[in-house]
Amino acid sequence: MTQLPNIVILGDYERALRRFSKWDKLDQQASLTIHHEPLRDEALYEAVKDADAIAIVRDRSPFNEAMIARLPKLKFLMFTGERNGTLEASALVSRNIPMGCTPGGPSKETTAELTWALILGASKRLIEENKLIASGGWRDEFSLLPMLSGQRLGVMGLGAIGSRVARVGHAFGMEVVTWSPRMTPERAAAENATSVSLDELLRTSKIVTMHLVAGPGTKGIISADQLALMRDDAILVNTSRAALINMQDLRKALIAGRPAQAAVDVFDVEPLPKEDSLRNTPELLVTPHLGFIAEPIFKIFSQGITENLEAWLDGKPIPHPFRPQ
Repeated sequence: MTQLPNIVILGDYERALRRFSKWDKLDQQASLTIHHEPLRDEALYEAVKDADAIAIVRDRSPFNEAMIARLPKLKFLMFTGERNGTLEASALVSRNIPMGCTPGGPSKETTAELTWALILGASKRLIEENKLIASGGWRDEFSLLPMLSGQRLGVMGLGAIGSRVARVGHAFGMEVVTWSPRMTPERAAAENATSVSLDELLRTSKIVTMHLVAGPGTKGIISADQLALMRDDAILVNTSRAALINMQDLRKALIAGRPAQAAVDVFDVEPLPKEDSLRNTPELLVTPHLGFIAEPIFKIFSQGITENLEAWLDGKPIPHPFRPQ
């Protein structure tokens, strides 16, 4: 009896994939396992050691060269979205193992929405005011809140997400300034923003929001020295990548009172460990990496996975191939 190909799908934390696509063909023609829990290191290896094909939701399951070398049976690997920061693709290229991905979906739009949810949630202290109501209280001395209108919004990175965030800032009547490693006055002006130095952006902005790619020039760009420049009433927001901020420096800075608050959706280790102090740091609003968590996106992810895997099973061209640069 011919053994069915072994397909392993990793990182379906939301248990969403089976809801948004048809899996009948894969169930019939392959031995299919979907993992919903986070897996790393040896637990990850045990889950995939016999896999012929692997599909990863985003970059939740890191595959470095050493891990890939331990998978002699592997014939195909894919991930959702259009890039993966924890995959050493060169190790697959050297073995001529084909790779696939999926369209990213409207993740830029939903991340911009979450950015403003965090800005408003922090500046209007929605969690604290809700707790006040739940405890039987009403307004108190902390309910007298500042306005965003007329304040300065500092946008670090004015790409597809940062530019959307900037436009909303304008709608709220905020002055928008921007910085990135390759920002020009002309690029800034195209979004009705002013290009400034990073130091000026940090010193003068009420809201600092981060929308940079985490690369060699930006990893750890916000640490103790930069945090000390910020206004004592400022709010720092990060919906981009945790590597942009030294999170322990941020925790110490919040305790010291500069900046006044922070709102963060991304972390060095995800899911955030239960015992991590960031879960209960004063003046830190945290969300569990919700930037791209939206039904339309997971529909695209699910359909992209089934399309790619069905094509691989049939020996047909992969509909959404990934070709490293």
